[in-house]
Amino acid sequence: MSPQTTNDEDLEVWIDQELCTGDGICAQYAPEIFELDIDGLAYVKSEQDELLQTPGATTRIPLDVLTDVVDSAKECPGECIHVRRVTDRVEVYGPDAEDA
Repeated sequence: MSPQTTNDEDLEVWIDQELCTGDGICAQYAPEIFELDIDGLAYVKSEQDELLQTPGATTRIPLDVLTDVVDSAKECPGECIHVRRVTDRVEVYGPDAEDA
């Protein structure tokens, strides 16, 4: 089975806090993945539910919330949510995706 055809290809997400508007749409769509911090900006959370505040921090996206994460990226007014493949780091959803 080639990597392009697997249904469980690993995807990760990160947020560019410099572009985050703090609207919280992402946390509404996928609270398992996103959270607003005390600074009013959104961050991704680790698999252990820990807020990842390092710039460019990524977290893997479980398949059961993938649609919610993709919807977050599409609806984000700051266009700051980036979803990419883990294997080659190519953005598949978000402002830098080729089909965006």
